[in-house]
Amino acid sequence: MLDVRRLRLLRELKIRGTLAEVAEALQYSPSSVSQQLALLEKEAGVELLRKTGRRVQLTPQAEVLVAHTAQLLETLEQAEADLAASLTTVTGTVRIAVFQSAALALMPETLTRMTTAYPEVRIEMIQREPETALHETWARDFDLVIAEQYPGHAAPRYPELDRIKLTTDAIRLAVPPASPDRPRITSIEDTAGLAWVMEPRGAASRHWAEQACRSAGFEPDVRFETADLQAQIRLIESGNAVALMPDLVWTGRSTTAQLLDLPGNPHRTIFTSVRRSSAKRPAILAARETLAITAESVRNPDGG
Repeated sequence: MLDVRRLRLLRELKIRGTLAEVAEALQYSPSSVSQQLALLEKEAGVELLRKTGRRVQLTPQAEVLVAHTAQLLETLEQAEADLAASLTTVTGTVRIAVFQSAALALMPETLTRMTTAYPEVRIEMIQREPETALHETWARDFDLVIAEQYPGHAAPRYPELDRIKLTTDAIRLAVPPASPDRPRITSIEDTAGLAWVMEPRGAASRHWAEQACRSAGFEPDVRFETADLQAQIRLIESGNAVALMPDLVWTGRSTTAQLLDLPGNPHRTIFTSVRRSSAKRPAILAARETLAITAESVRNPDGG
């Protein structure tokens, strides 16, 4: 009989690429991972790994086992979800990956609501960029991811992950407060000669912002790069930069920046994803439901 824990190590090697990365992800030593995979080879009776330089490569037989392991893990996860659903209390840990603006706008109230309604559920939150977080949720590093999708920029899709829309927010041009010392800005075209702040290359927001500027007829002068949206806001409010910002970043705070509508009224979509095999786990259902309540309260703070 093949050992499930060793099969999982083989699948992790397929996902992560090196024994060192598998060891780091699962908190094992590299030598322990290597020993367990050697035992799996003995159990299987076939070669599973071949050395290629300093790395190891999966054999075709190992690829067969990896495919079956994915199905097996999904079945086990679904069994755990069904078992949890049979209980009268909602318990367990939900590991959530979330990007910064959602972490700031949605998570504090969500955590407070969860503590009140589901005191036996432990929420663990880590900030991740959406594309990385989707992959890591598929890889079972997280249980739930809050991700974003900009207009015309599709987020990665994994067949094992579902996708439920959480909310949308408008994207606007954020410019410094009006001042006699600065030119008046009324449109994105007026920012052609100004300094911009954007997230680092590779972020969906950066790609979308650059395309928006190019559609307006100019290449943005990106003098400042930071993934920290609070730092971006300070640069804008201090008169040093302009940026395209989604409305969620202003939740719970006022600003001296001017927020200008863009042509076509573009919106960003925020959604949650979990593995389909764990979607019915009560703790995950509770977290998703609570996030939806929080998102609605942010969207309609006066209940209208």
